[in-house]
Amino acid sequence: MLPDPQDTIVALATAPGPGGRAIVRLSGPRVLEVLASNFVPADGVLERRRHRWPGRCVLPQSPDLPAELFLWPGPQSYTGQDVGELHTISCPPLVELVITRLLDSGARAAQPGEFTLRAFLAGKLDLARAEAVFGVTHAASPQELRQALSQLAGGLSRPLDRLRDDLLDLLADVEAGLDFTEEDIRLVSEAELLERLTRGMAELTLAQKQIDQRATSERPYRVVLAGRPNAGKSSLFNALAGKAAALVSPLPGTTRDYLMVRLELSGTVVELIDTAGWQPANGSAVDRAAQFQSRSQVEQADLVLLCVEAGRPPTPSERAWLTAAPPPSVVGVATKCDLTTPAAGWLVTSARTGSGIAELRSFLAEHARQSARPALAPSLSRCRHHVTACLDHLRRAHALVLEHDPPELLALELRGALDELGAVVGAIYTDDLLDRIFSRFCIGK
Repeated sequence: MLPDPQDTIVALATAPGPGGRAIVRLSGPRVLEVLASNFVPADGVLERRRHRWPGRCVLPQSPDLPAELFLWPGPQSYTGQDVGELHTISCPPLVELVITRLLDSGARAAQPGEFTLRAFLAGKLDLARAEAVFGVTHAASPQELRQALSQLAGGLSRPLDRLRDDLLDLLADVEAGLDFTEEDIRLVSEAELLERLTRGMAELTLAQKQIDQRATSERPYRVVLAGRPNAGKSSLFNALAGKAAALVSPLPGTTRDYLMVRLELSGTVVELIDTAGWQPANGSAVDRAAQFQSRSQVEQADLVLLCVEAGRPPTPSERAWLTAAPPPSVVGVATKCDLTTPAAGWLVTSARTGSGIAELRSFLAEHARQSARPALAPSLSRCRHHVTACLDHLRRAHALVLEHDPPELLALELRGALDELGAVVGAIYTDDLLDRIFSRFCIGK
């Protein structure tokens, strides 16, 4: 059962824990009433207008907490209701006191995704865009963030909305013509019917491709071995693969092209890639191509294993790689540890003795499991189903026109296509569907 949208709700909208700023968000018809006894503006009385008020939060048995209040009156707000945000210092005990005071004043604790649910119910977002909010907050890579932001901006919804409007007009013309079947009068010609249905099928086929490009759940987790020449990358590659997949030689620069093998680690598929050793790309054309391929594979990696021979200190560039912010994530691996003791803090391996290989495989499996499901996968799976079903309806409608079948059958297929499109954007929904979608959100979104 969906929560009552007329309740005034409150939740922490930022990550819990100490920090520079915490945002406590409220939405509902009684936002001003709830805030009145808990926030004192520095420059006047609270009014129901779009404004920022510096001030302080009143806390029991504690000094007042400096804060700012941002107010957006409905319906020109994210949820379509009055929305207020208290911005203050992110001190968990004090933030908890603020929220407790707001709850005691008549607000209710927000459920997961309830702010975005209200935005959907108020018509501020369609369902595909609402699901993209989840994608933005749970994106694990820049690629997933770009996909989510594109969907939030209407990259999927806009073309489907245009198609839905055109099909509604087409259905109206077909059904209006049913009143004149005995006179053999048609309000839309057969050629126009075929043209508009073909255009709709092309639009849906394009949407299918768009969804398939974003659905990366089937792409294996990519792990790239990188480092200086002769750092033991290929030996480690063979040890992880469990076979002699790469040529191993004491001569540096043996690996010129990248090698790839798929591993199944504890039920998770990992794509392991061995690359050419890093060196200046000022040699032959083959050397330059090898360096280009190596950099390209690193850029596409989910995880980079930076291989450094035990006993050799990392170079400044290698240290910079280890301390740089992802993406991609970089983990230091000490190789050839059977020859000398590695420095502390590195993953210890020896391809010769097998030491640390099982632990490294477990490490990769755990990282792959944590990143296995992209943020948009549930949304894309739902959309793909409805888009495919809609395309099937339009194909049958196209065949009906070609076969000169009764227009009543054409109208049924057009209604079926419209129902499927309505399910994508949320024009048709059930409480159970909304509960399944928004319950995956974090509280405060």
